[in-house]
Amino acid sequence: MGGRGSAVLLTLSVGALAAGGIAWLAGSHRVADGCWIAGTVVALIPATVWVLAALRRGRFGVDLIAVLSLIGTLLVGEYLAGALIAVMLAGGRALEAAAERRASHDLRALLEHAPRSARRRVGSAVSVIPVNEVAVDDLLVVGPGEVVPVDGRIAGAAAVLDESVLTGEPLQVERGVGEPVRSGVVNAGSAFEMRATATAEDSTYARIVQLAAQAGAQNAPLVRLADRYAAWFLPLTLLVAGGAWLASGSPVRAVAVLVVATPCPLLLAAPVAIVSGLSRASRHGVVIRSGAALENLGHATTLVMDKTGTLTMGRPVVVDVAAAPGRDAIEMLQLAASVDQLSPHVLAEAIVTEALTRGLQLSLPTEVVEEPGRGVTATVGKERIQVGKLAGDTEGAEWERAAVNRAMLDNAAIAWVCIDGQPAGAVLLRDPLRRHAPRTVRRLRAAGLNRLVMLTGDRAGPAREVAAVLGLDEVYAEQSPADKVAAVRAEQDRAVTAMVGDGVNDAPALAAAGVGVAMGARGATASSEAADIVLTTDRLERLADAMDIARWSRRIAVQSAVVGMGLSLAAMAVAAVGWLPPAAGALLQEGIDVAVILNALRALRGDPAIEVDLPARTEQML
Repeated sequence: MGGRGSAVLLTLSVGALAAGGIAWLAGSHRVADGCWIAGTVVALIPATVWVLAALRRGRFGVDLIAVLSLIGTLLVGEYLAGALIAVMLAGGRALEAAAERRASHDLRALLEHAPRSARRRVGSAVSVIPVNEVAVDDLLVVGPGEVVPVDGRIAGAAAVLDESVLTGEPLQVERGVGEPVRSGVVNAGSAFEMRATATAEDSTYARIVQLAAQAGAQNAPLVRLADRYAAWFLPLTLLVAGGAWLASGSPVRAVAVLVVATPCPLLLAAPVAIVSGLSRASRHGVVIRSGAALENLGHATTLVMDKTGTLTMGRPVVVDVAAAPGRDAIEMLQLAASVDQLSPHVLAEAIVTEALTRGLQLSLPTEVVEEPGRGVTATVGKERIQVGKLAGDTEGAEWERAAVNRAMLDNAAIAWVCIDGQPAGAVLLRDPLRRHAPRTVRRLRAAGLNRLVMLTGDRAGPAREVAAVLGLDEVYAEQSPADKVAAVRAEQDRAVTAMVGDGVNDAPALAAAGVGVAMGARGATASSEAADIVLTTDRLERLADAMDIARWSRRIAVQSAVVGMGLSLAAMAVAAVGWLPPAAGALLQEGIDVAVILNALRALRGDPAIEVDLPARTEQML
């Protein structure tokens, strides 16, 4: 039932209860009973529908207790108690809807920020078009204060951008000509032009919006905590109610037991706490696909990480370009960049950025095929160009050996450029270690990860150097996508494992992990598709923040449910011995509901044991 339906049900229930109270005070007891009966029936109908819907889905939940208590009050003539239970159920649903609206505020803000139009320039004419009509290679104009509609590259002049929506960082950044710009960021300077590299559907912000919508629509297994406890709570309730009836001979005692056993604490606590956790994570630049992913993240003890774009900057720079005899190095860079224009891999992005920075004119490739872990092959002009790894291990020509030696000296990666199957050039790229990587590793261990593993397709030398600097527990180098999947599955068999990756070649491993995490939300790449969690900023320590949030949210949910259920069990015992009549029990249960919801909303705030709130100026300085 949505927020509007909950409000209508609450209005009708409270109206019936109030009307009955006025009639009773006026001495019209029969009219009062009629009003209370009407209020009870008003709640009984939707409650019965909820139970039948659960039974159709194969769930035999604790909602049944609420229906039995409503029916029981009608049968024994405790009409006031029935009306109070009706208000309790309606109020609980309304409070749940209000709490979820508050908790999902950040997710809704993310959805509402989505760009809906774009300014396309053709010649000297600029027209406003729907964002879904933007095509790759369109020239777009982004005005001051406007949201970048699609992923692209800066053209014409540098741009000043506010990326806080994606990264959570308040500082503005400047992007130069040829540098990539992601959809969803805000133009904080003067108007600039950009060349679209993706459609709206395939852009960064569309992926984040879709994940946010899924996060709001799905529930964790923890959300149905009530149904798991129903396996013993429901039979226990019926046993206590039946025992009270048999011992006293009074069905009123049985109804009183059912009234205080109505499991609103179980039904309300977990959803509110989980949605609160999803909302808080989104404020930290972490979009979690579902509540199940949030719960799994809280259990993870092993973290498997890709190197490129995760532990390193993810923005490699071209350090050298080598060419075969008779070939030109600039030509090799131009061909490689032309082929890599449509690839989301960080090395491809670096090659394209270097070519555009040098002012090279790129050709639009055709028949593009990207093989994860191997590279990209495309047709440029009349030639078939491959950029990536060599197909086989050969001794190679002298220029090839020189390129390999230079790469080993600089700990650089090599993107070979092959023309019609023959090596013709090599682009050397170096990806420096993230400046805060050592601190990030310490933060991840403090968040509960006791085993950190690095998987990379890079050579063993650079990989071991990074692992030694960061103090990682294990490193696997020269891994193909299949090797990464096998390694992740082996880790998952030992403990709950989270996998962090960036790029198409990480997608299978992300899907194999207990929790898949994509770095940087790089558009709608396969890694984001396969991931359970997307970090909208390239800061890995946000994952540690998300783990703290996951554990805190789950603790609050379980705490609220268990305490609420414990209070209900105590009230059941009091009602069974006749010390708590149905009407008083209904009022007591309402108080328990309010306390449980207020406690669950604590998940919107961080764990006070680890949360440190810095003044805004101090955080900006840091």
